Amino acid sequence: MHLFSSKTHTEELIEFLEANAPSPTPSALVKRIYDAFDTTQMLKGVDYYLNKNDIKQRQIYTYRDGVKVVDLEAKNERIPSGFHKILVDQKTAYLAGEPMTFSSRSDNNKSLEILEELIGEKWEDILPELIKNASNKGKEWLHPFINEEGEFDYMIIPAETFIPIYNNKTKKLVAGIRFYDESEEVIKLEVWTDEDVTYYILTNNQVMLDEDEEMNPAPHFMKGEDWGTWGRVPFIEFANNNERISDLYFYKDAVDAYDNLVSDAQNTLEDMQSLIWALKGYTGEDLGEFMDNLKRYKAVSLDLEGGLETIRAEVPVEAYQVQTEKLKENIYAFGQGVNPSPDIIGDAPSGVALTNLYSLLDMKASILERKFTLALREFMWFIAEYCHIAGRESFDYRDITFSFNKMLLTNEAEIIDMAQKSQGIVSQTTILENHPWVKDVALEQERLTKEQPTQL
Repeated sequence: MHLFSSKTHTEELIEFLEANAPSPTPSALVKRIYDAFDTTQMLKGVDYYLNKNDIKQRQIYTYRDGVKVVDLEAKNERIPSGFHKILVDQKTAYLAGEPMTFSSRSDNNKSLEILEELIGEKWEDILPELIKNASNKGKEWLHPFINEEGEFDYMIIPAETFIPIYNNKTKKLVAGIRFYDESEEVIKLEVWTDEDVTYYILTNNQVMLDEDEEMNPAPHFMKGEDWGTWGRVPFIEFANNNERISDLYFYKDAVDAYDNLVSDAQNTLEDMQSLIWALKGYTGEDLGEFMDNLKRYKAVSLDLEGGLETIRAEVPVEAYQVQTEKLKENIYAFGQGVNPSPDIIGDAPSGVALTNLYSLLDMKASILERKFTLALREFMWFIAEYCHIAGRESFDYRDITFSFNKMLLTNEAEIIDMAQKSQGIVSQTTILENHPWVKDVALEQERLTKEQPTQL
């Protein structure tokens, strides 16, 4: 028995590109791929980062005449927690709180100067955004390009606005569709391949070639009057992990449970402010009359066997505290973060305690670090290719190394004491490199030399 399955839209696109390049991709195929692109899970991580948790959409229901309806009279506090933002910001600050260090394996200072010139201080702002966005969405994209002045530049492309097309066998990026809103009625779409880019517009639920573009398909860039191409699809994936999923995926249920528990407790506390009256033997006609008499006369009429009591809701405080603390503990454990509670960190934890405290965060960050290192190597390739295109000095992209300067809480007094005890055992340079107050070892050595008394 043979099972047959239709080709996916992306497989159709790959086959078309292989057979018809550089012809424009059929508009109907672009539309089908665009319609099938699902950003739900990506945007869920962004929502929780912005405190738009699912609890914000919670409804309280009741039954009226056997029909389930929204109870608009019921207390419905919807209090979102900010755990996801805390965990993502911890990871971002841990990896990018200090600027990344670029080095040369061959000590080629000229390559480092070229790199500094081309990516500049802009990279120090881009890197934290890439980490944050990849942690929220599972991945983010960087787009290197040559601008109209012929200069190298790059920009972040949100993952929810770029559809990657991979070769199923090689897993190589062979095309991509970038899209963005031009107006409320028009969406721009760009189909990028390793040779060119074709521009489309989506309006009235139809995709068509963008007639406003003078050249369509167009080159990646212009080199004088000639076409210029990278020879690769100029989009680089910065993945959060191998599964390309948000950090939120691993602890969302615990966050939702915490939000529900806190919101329900608040509802109970508000309900406690209203008395519930228990009546026995009331001689009036209805409850409305009872409340009117109580407000007006401060009295009600009861028969001989009647009685009147008030009932208040009770909050199970101990159970509530135990459960919220357990959920909080699970969120930081499943989220592989650091619980900032003073009860956890303590007043002056030792170096060993801090290492243990940061072990899960370091594990999670290391996974992203490996993925980002692969992406950075590809970024260096585009820089090297630009140097070749622009006729500049050669730049060996394989010679550059990257170091994330992880920002770890330390016990300064403990480290300084160890430094003093290490005098004469290790070099002064090593001591300075590990001293918590020293940011620039060379500058500190220069200052120490100046402070030494002049020998006669």
